[in-house]
Amino acid sequence: MDAREIKTDEYYVTEEPYYETVADEVEVFEAAYKNQLPVLLKGPTGCGKTRFMEYMAWRLKRPLITVSCHDDLTTSDLVGRFLITGGQTEWVDGPLAMAVKAGGICYLDEVVEARKDTMVVIHPLGDDRRVLPIEKLGHVLEASEDFCLAISYNPGYQSVLKDLKQSTRQRFIALEFDYPTAETEQKIIEKESGIEPEMARRLVKFAKMTRNLKGNGLDEGASTRLLVHAAKLMVTGIAPVTACRSAIAQALTDEADMLAAVDELSGSVF
Repeated sequence: MDAREIKTDEYYVTEEPYYETVADEVEVFEAAYKNQLPVLLKGPTGCGKTRFMEYMAWRLKRPLITVSCHDDLTTSDLVGRFLITGGQTEWVDGPLAMAVKAGGICYLDEVVEARKDTMVVIHPLGDDRRVLPIEKLGHVLEASEDFCLAISYNPGYQSVLKDLKQSTRQRFIALEFDYPTAETEQKIIEKESGIEPEMARRLVKFAKMTRNLKGNGLDEGASTRLLVHAAKLMVTGIAPVTACRSAIAQALTDEADMLAAVDELSGSVF
């Protein structure tokens, strides 16, 4: 089966996603893509890694096939498997094989959540070979020139058991993401939710307070994504303190003392 037979129309990003450039991440990704180098995105939850991938897929005009990694993800889930359809045994490509054939971008989100034996399958794609062995079919797929492998993970809360192995890490060009500057974050919140500038400014101030609690009761502070969620609630008439509790505090922790502390912070801002 060649690339023309792979149906990837649904994976194209047809409209430009809203993305605020933070540094030189766009230029570095494009350079990596032109040189057929895989890319690793690392940074805290909700800081814009997935939106960045959507933006780059739109910019490069390539289909984006995203896989949300988890503990039960198997090699067959990525590569493909035989299925019985209408009494016939049929091979069905997995998302990784589909992207390799079609010259798409395969994005493995939170890659360290997957089993280590599963991730070994991406190694031949992450070096000069750029091939995907399909053991069940007994052949090897060569990646097209347009294929790109991208993975992401959050290094901030991973245990030793779920850290990214050096044998995997050193195959990738790395892009480090963090929360944007206060000015940029305020702009993002306003654009994504339609909230007034003053309220967006207060949300950014509140977020900074929660991020100062990281390692002192919270695993993570409020992400930009959570701020947008809270702003959307506020725009639809929910009181700011209630919106912050529902969209941010409850998402960050279940501990009563920390919930009370975060509520106190939001009360001081709003």
